[in-house]
Amino acid sequence: MSGADGDILFVCGARRVSRAEHRERVARAATVLGELGVDNGDTVGIALRNCPEFFELLAAAAAIGAKAVPIAWRLKRDEVRYLVDDSHARVVFHDAESAGSMAGLPAISLEEYEARLAQAEPAAGIEAGAGQPQMELYSSGTTGRPKAIEREMPPLTPSQRASLGSLGFLRILGVEQAGEVHLVCGPLYHSQPIGFATGALSAGHRVVLMPGSFDAETCLAAIERERVSWITCVPTHLIRILALPREVRARYDLSSLKAVLHSAAPCPRDVKAAAMALLPPGTVWEIYGGTEGAITMISPDEALAKPGSVGKPFMPGAEVRILDEAGDPLPPGVPGLIYATPMMKFRYRGAQQLDQQTWRGDLFTLGDVGYVDEDGYLFITDRQKDMIISGGANIYPAEVEAVLFNHPAVGDATVIGVPDPQWGEKVKAIVEPRGETSEAEIIAFCRANLAHYKCPVSVDLVATLPRDPNGKVRKRDLREAYWADAGRAI
Repeated sequence: MSGADGDILFVCGARRVSRAEHRERVARAATVLGELGVDNGDTVGIALRNCPEFFELLAAAAAIGAKAVPIAWRLKRDEVRYLVDDSHARVVFHDAESAGSMAGLPAISLEEYEARLAQAEPAAGIEAGAGQPQMELYSSGTTGRPKAIEREMPPLTPSQRASLGSLGFLRILGVEQAGEVHLVCGPLYHSQPIGFATGALSAGHRVVLMPGSFDAETCLAAIERERVSWITCVPTHLIRILALPREVRARYDLSSLKAVLHSAAPCPRDVKAAAMALLPPGTVWEIYGGTEGAITMISPDEALAKPGSVGKPFMPGAEVRILDEAGDPLPPGVPGLIYATPMMKFRYRGAQQLDQQTWRGDLFTLGDVGYVDEDGYLFITDRQKDMIISGGANIYPAEVEAVLFNHPAVGDATVIGVPDPQWGEKVKAIVEPRGETSEAEIIAFCRANLAHYKCPVSVDLVATLPRDPNGKVRKRDLREAYWADAGRAI
């Protein structure tokens, strides 16, 4: 990039924001935050769809020593209230589509924010990007309520510190130089899109944002138009691109791509193979981990040599261990619970039991089951943690079950993930009714009380749920009936 074109920092649909405009808006945004009572150590909620304002609020908060909590704009009011209360957010910025979820909360609409920004004087001494954004990210446990992940920086060697930062990832992908162009496919409230986008900005990259819902052809058009060099996405995005007619895919020049990194959900082998055939050679990378931290990475060449693997640890000195229930190491090829070295030590605020389930000494687990082969490559075979991953979004059955139990006709209920060719998994409720009800009624009830992406798309009404001698629902037995012909377990 050069000249005026090189001055563009954000592209969002038809909108283009220069670096100078962004700096000016960040300085004014810092003034707006101060006028709203936000100070050093405070928290700001951001419930915006993908837009440049998301990043200017992140930067303005960092500049005055505040941290930001990305909030999914799809959440219902009670879900938003919980996050606001738990994080002690002084204010939540939201767009028009989220207004119904903000009633009674300390909320500022995007329109009001713009009006305040226009009247604000730039805060003195504020530089966009001078402070690394401090984000409080949430990940749910089996209790169903989101838990704040609190991190502590351990002592690191210089090589570890370089690998831990965004530059380490970008160097591995071959896109560490300033002037690269990054495309954000997913919503910024997820840790993957916001984490890599802020990393791109810190490296001097332009960031192209897909506004609204993901559209496969719009994505390809943006790659060609903006000469995108790297992307982060989830398997569902790849599936939608591959579902386009061949003649539509052929319209677009994708030769600018250097790296396409997918993560956040298991990728079916056939999808990965098809994506590697469609995209420029040597561009498809995969990372395995969670909001808690990345664990392994696999390159395009390694993926061809080890199909189905999610790779090896990439941080110097990191390791993956496969342990049995007693905590003893298992030999290569034998599945067990996956434990790994954390990028940063963390804990779940107010969830000591979840901490105990997560940590074994200095190693943590995301609750996934797998094995390493003789060469040390990790393969994931199952999920022990009671979680559904649909389109890269984590959905915790306990949260959905808690809503189901409030329905007057539900006597008992359980929620499982069942295979779906586009989303990876979809949510199914299995209900013991105690009165007259229907699948449509139960789904509608859930959609009135939960973000729609968490809600069941199907409901089975049964006479009795299967339980073990201790009274616990045998979810594994229920899952097996739906996954038997899927060719995968997660």
